[in-house]
Amino acid sequence: MNSPTQTAGASGAEEIFVPVANRGMLTLAVMFGTFISVMDANIVNMAMPHMRGTFGVDLSSITWVATIYTIAQVIMIIMAAWWSTLLGRKRYYLWSVILFTLGSVLAGTSNTFTEMLIYRVIQGFGGGGLIPVSQAILRESYPAKQHGMAMAIFAMGVVLAPAMGPIVGGYLTEEYGWPWIFYVNVPFAAVALFMVNTYVKDPPYLKRGIKKVDWGGIFLLTVGLVGLQVFLERGQEENWFESGWITFTAVLTVVTIAFLVFWELRTPEPIIDFRVLRSVSLSAGTCIILIFGIVMFGVNFILPQFLQGLLGYSPIDAGLVLFPRGMVLFLILPLVGRLYNYVDPRLLICTGMGLAVYSLAQLSGLTLDAGFWNILTPLVFLGLGMPFVFVTMSTLALTSVPPSDATAAAGLFNLARRVGGNIGFAVLATLIERRSAFHRVTLVSHINELNETFYTYKAGLEAKLIRAQVDPYTASVKALGLIDNLVNRHATMLAYNDAYWFLVVLFVVTLPLIWILRPRRE
Repeated sequence: MNSPTQTAGASGAEEIFVPVANRGMLTLAVMFGTFISVMDANIVNMAMPHMRGTFGVDLSSITWVATIYTIAQVIMIIMAAWWSTLLGRKRYYLWSVILFTLGSVLAGTSNTFTEMLIYRVIQGFGGGGLIPVSQAILRESYPAKQHGMAMAIFAMGVVLAPAMGPIVGGYLTEEYGWPWIFYVNVPFAAVALFMVNTYVKDPPYLKRGIKKVDWGGIFLLTVGLVGLQVFLERGQEENWFESGWITFTAVLTVVTIAFLVFWELRTPEPIIDFRVLRSVSLSAGTCIILIFGIVMFGVNFILPQFLQGLLGYSPIDAGLVLFPRGMVLFLILPLVGRLYNYVDPRLLICTGMGLAVYSLAQLSGLTLDAGFWNILTPLVFLGLGMPFVFVTMSTLALTSVPPSDATAAAGLFNLARRVGGNIGFAVLATLIERRSAFHRVTLVSHINELNETFYTYKAGLEAKLIRAQVDPYTASVKALGLIDNLVNRHATMLAYNDAYWFLVVLFVVTLPLIWILRPRRE
């Protein structure tokens, strides 16, 4: 590798970027790692019903297959900078790929539920570090004027993986069995291992070696993130603060994370370098990307539920309906990367949020009669808007810190996005359940014999049942059952509409933060 080169940075200060002989191959190398890590967080959801039958566990237990991976992944995302310093960034990346591959193979051979959980932890430990390290490598391998394009390329892997995950997961599970959702990682990981070893080099300015291990930080980080994940994953199931152990978990998590920040700011070689948040653009961008994570992962969570639960789509059909959004998003990313050099980044972010708000407002008006085109049109607008937020925000935030801090900044930035996603899951699940109950009570209050519409509809159902050789009493009971089911479906539909409006409000209240960001200076 050639020596680092000085160039004008995004903030006007001088920055270091590392010229490489074949930047395209280096980019492809790190994207393989990002792709497999992100896809594995999505692909497993399609196979859970089959795993449940294999291991003989209930619905609550099988969700830990996803939860335990997320916990391990999040821990390693935030520790990526520390591990890079301890082992060297390239060596850490290679070991992460190896660990992820080992976990994948073992998970596919699991015979018991306990084995599956252990192997998913190994997978998560391997996959977590790949995301921030890939982002940091791309950031430093491109000159400042190409940082927008570098983050667009990074986003392609982050975006394509969730779009492909449901389709690939559904196909492999139905055709070959659930173990193949893990085995499919092996060829991608093998290519990543070879290419990273060939094309990625550690630049000389990166600090190497740790004088003293921050065991206190490791302990506090683990307890805090595990507590947060358990609280978000299990809160709704346990009725939140009405549960004693959920309340205890919440208090423990808040106290632990607060003490973690205090501890790390006083430690010379911290596990998490919170000092990088002195950058206004990084700190504001981290807050914005937290909201972005809530919206992005929240939509990914409720759309499949809506399509399969209310409209009756199969898992593969639901994946196909969602796929165009991912493809539009994928195709628009390079354009956003180029626009970053010519348009005020804050305007780009506002444009993306405007498109997303329009899309979510359209989704909030869907009914049980919604067809393919009613769903596709707002999803296309959502696919158009998201790159303007994610690519621009990533570039602006990460170019606001020195290259030596890029991995630490990328870790915090991606942690905020991932935690935002977990918050989105928890909040939207609670919102949909409680608003469904609210709307059911409202709808039921209008159902009585004095309501002519209800009386006519019920009489029509009874007549159809009687013509089908059902006796009048049974026909009346069955008609009420059908009406009750219809009320439940409409109540749930209205709850989904409320959820989309909630996401609209989140984006709107985030707008003032955009103008805190410091745009690049030419």
